[in-house]
Amino acid sequence: MQDQSGKAAPGSPAVSSANTAQNLLHLNGHTVTQNGHNSTATPAPQVESPSPSRPPTPTVVPREQWGGKYEFLLSCIGYCVGLGNVWRFPYLCYRNGGGVFLIPYFIMLFFTGVPLFLMELSLGQYGAAGPITVWKCCPLLKGIGIGMLCVSTLVCLYYNVIIAWTFYYLGSSFQSPLPWSCDAIANAALCGNGTSGNSSTGKVLSPTEHFWNERVLGVVNSKGLHDPGPVRWPLALCLLAGWIIIFLCMLKGIRSSGKVVYVTATFPYFVLIVLIIRGATLEGSLQGITFYLTPEWSRLANAQVWNDAASQIFYSLGIGVGGLLSMASYNKFDNNVIRDTLIITTGNCSTSFFAGFAIFSILGHMAWRKGVPVGQVADTGPGLAFVAYPEALALLPGSMFWSILFFLMLFMLGIDTLFGNMEGITTAVLDEFPQLRGNALHKSLFLGALCFCFYLMGLLLITDGGIYWFTLIDSFSTSFGLIIITLFMCIGISFFYGINQFCQDIIDMICHCPPWCTKVLLYFKACWVFFTPFLLLFILTYIFIEMYNTPLHYGSYVYPRWGKALGVCMGATCCLQILIWAIVAISRETGTLKDRFQKSIRPLNSWRVNNLNSAGRVEEHMEPDRVEAPFTVTLTDMDFTAMRWEMGSQA
Repeated sequence: MQDQSGKAAPGSPAVSSANTAQNLLHLNGHTVTQNGHNSTATPAPQVESPSPSRPPTPTVVPREQWGGKYEFLLSCIGYCVGLGNVWRFPYLCYRNGGGVFLIPYFIMLFFTGVPLFLMELSLGQYGAAGPITVWKCCPLLKGIGIGMLCVSTLVCLYYNVIIAWTFYYLGSSFQSPLPWSCDAIANAALCGNGTSGNSSTGKVLSPTEHFWNERVLGVVNSKGLHDPGPVRWPLALCLLAGWIIIFLCMLKGIRSSGKVVYVTATFPYFVLIVLIIRGATLEGSLQGITFYLTPEWSRLANAQVWNDAASQIFYSLGIGVGGLLSMASYNKFDNNVIRDTLIITTGNCSTSFFAGFAIFSILGHMAWRKGVPVGQVADTGPGLAFVAYPEALALLPGSMFWSILFFLMLFMLGIDTLFGNMEGITTAVLDEFPQLRGNALHKSLFLGALCFCFYLMGLLLITDGGIYWFTLIDSFSTSFGLIIITLFMCIGISFFYGINQFCQDIIDMICHCPPWCTKVLLYFKACWVFFTPFLLLFILTYIFIEMYNTPLHYGSYVYPRWGKALGVCMGATCCLQILIWAIVAISRETGTLKDRFQKSIRPLNSWRVNNLNSAGRVEEHMEPDRVEAPFTVTLTDMDFTAMRWEMGSQA
């Protein structure tokens, strides 16, 4: 029996058993119960209630666990190492001063990225619950979990569209010559006299730009956000294939996706190594690498550089979306979460850095072939992955092979990240409705319905004007709303749940905590209380200033005011969940406003009972429910007689 807040009610069997446990005292070796009699001498009468009056014992569905620690590590690395590591970091590096950008990048990593990463992994592993249920530790902040769910929904909505584009390019890569190369007959006019151009801008289009804008996106047929146009059915089939693959890989939960990551998380590294080796052998590659790493020390005084470093760390690690928290919830209770944090964050950032060599060595070769500076061929985002780099690959001998390899790598990077985002959504729902977890058919139907709904909503993004909607959702889904959610998560754990208690929870999980773990926790404690919230406020302030002063645009198209307002509403919807559910939590309590607030930040009684994955550890860590009632013990003459007898025997 539970009250509305989820705490055990005073008359429930849970509290009655707790009272019985707490009413046992040990006095000089004799157990004394509340009625004042020795339990061994005068056993209390056993009263058996009729069996029909006993409530049926609920069936506890055992929570899945990773098949091994490598499955969890590879899943997290695959989730963190995404498309942004390949198409965003190298661009930010050269735009913000080359090698100088690494200084603010690693500062933001150590003071923002790693502490938040550890916080999310520790919270999920200790609570053994998804983004919503885990806030039993502080019911006031349940809205953080709901907000994470909203962000994950928006990210999943547009992220699989990237996979659909990758599928389209991957299928086109099996043509020889490549359809975006100058060797293709259809591109003879574009490569011959260069008279074909964009009618709206007068800019001459390259074959890759023509293929991307007209054959893939169809954006030339749309006037803007208000004119989406018809669905492009080749992309619709690619999008459907993407969601079918996601459904099949996640059909059995982490038991299936945990095996898939052995391929999807390691294959991109193989491709990057091959591309780095191939790029190093090309003429002009050194020019590209020099452009990538040449330092401009004056850029350190620019706030834009520090904001770019912080945002790249924040988004590449996937913090605040719920994926990390959900994947960590399937860990064993005694998993060394600090070690995993250091391994994953180091691997992610190292991948970003080395991906720059694979990108700019080949872009340097393309600039050498064209006789132009590297800056004229470099791009970011979809422009790099689907325009600049494919054009560079088309210039290489055996271009079809290199194109297949590159887009297969992009597919693996995207699918791993989508695994984590989808895991955040499914884990949150299954924890709130545990009956779905116990029924394989219902769980499969739920996952299928979820994927199908995402497919239907994603059709808007693969229309002629879908790239405008894609850019809008991409710009605002992980903008200020996500920063606010993470800021409240950091403040809530540090000041409401208690930073000392949280650190003790981490030590409890690491059974044999080496001395360095305790010292490292002192550093993390300082970050969680001071450095990380301060840096998050800096990022948030800069985002608001930039959002107010800078218009949103895609290419030459500037978004209307109503479009930008729609994007702001997306971000606001995510972070407003914190306020809405905080009001709900306070309204469910009783007493004055102060009393309600204090009750709503206390952990529920089930927080420390249900957080153990191992059944053998339950009895060891079981804590009785808190009983807020007067308690007295009456001692009889027999107790004092026993005391005198024992004292005499000791003398």
